Amino acid sequence: MPESRRRPTLVLPVAGVRLRPWQLADAPALVACANDESVAQNLRDTFPHPYLPEDARWYLETVATAHAPDIHLAIEVAGSAGGGISVIFKEDVDRRSAEIGYWLGRPHWGRGIMTAAVEALTKYTFVEFNICRLYAGVFAHNTASARVLEKCGYELEGRLRKSITKNGQTTDSLLYAIVNEQ
Repeated sequence: MPESRRRPTLVLPVAGVRLRPWQLADAPALVACANDESVAQNLRDTFPHPYLPEDARWYLETVATAHAPDIHLAIEVAGSAGGGISVIFKEDVDRRSAEIGYWLGRPHWGRGIMTAAVEALTKYTFVEFNICRLYAGVFAHNTASARVLEKCGYELEGRLRKSITKNGQTTDSLLYAIVNEQ
């Protein structure tokens, strides 16, 4: 399998943390971290709350057969899946762009884990793929996620007014991107 098609395992500069492919055995840890309204409130509706074992099974089976070269990785903290991070590659005229998305279970917040994960996967994506732009959409009220992106070199490109609806509320989102000038 070519290097760019492999699902990477990336060791992060945070003790006991690495990015690695999801495994079916991650289902209990996935449910334990994902079944938290504070996590789900800042993610798309495809990330349900409550997060049940059948949701974990569906997700893990889906990412196991995901369209190449899309990347879906577990954020392993102290030997257990504590969150997830993905890069979704675009097509047609957007073929040199990709979207990065991520989440982390509440017990792991505030430790620099997500910043390290975003930074590592951003670098990996630019090195391994013919991508010149990575971007992320953030709920406008999610200042922690915006800060992660800013620390990783992503720049705010704009505010998309009334662009997302979650839990019956329509709010703004922020569009962040980083461009590989090489």
